[in-house]
Amino acid sequence: MEDEKIIDLYWERSQQAIALTEQKYGRYCGRIADNVLHNREDCEECLNDTWLRAWNSMPTERPTVLQAFLGAITRNLSLDLYRRKHSAKRGGGELPYIFDELRDISGADEMQKRIECMELAEGINRFLAGLDRESRVMFVRRYWYMDSIAEIAARMGCGESRVKSCLSRLRKRLRRQLKGEGIVL
Repeated sequence: MEDEKIIDLYWERSQQAIALTEQKYGRYCGRIADNVLHNREDCEECLNDTWLRAWNSMPTERPTVLQAFLGAITRNLSLDLYRRKHSAKRGGGELPYIFDELRDISGADEMQKRIECMELAEGINRFLAGLDRESRVMFVRRYWYMDSIAEIAARMGCGESRVKSCLSRLRKRLRRQLKGEGIVL
């Protein structure tokens, strides 16, 4: 079913909207949640919360891209759940390392708050628009989908060291660009 028709069902408050959303985007959102949480029960909880948040958001918002709208909800809910469950410990797979890598960009421990800032998001979008396809895919797979280095290397058909060095260079370039634009200090 087309996204526009699914969105119309949300606006009509039809329960069918949730079932169709889960059918069409369940695997996509599940992958995002799993990359953050690495726990089946937590992922299921997050997906249920995603469908509920979409249901509650639709009467006031009409997303232009349903997949991106649902992906953002899932990502934010997953990160919130991750933080609640791991606030006192360092464990949790790739996520702590990804946050450490992102801290390199701003140098601040409050990177999470800065990511949500519209100005930073626009700066990152400008940065991504100027990248070649391969670099953009690596960056987005790592920092949006939270893929591991190994997963990115397999997807891109290259070695892990190449992915690590490319991401390192991209973070440095992004930091320079954001600094130059006055977005980060």
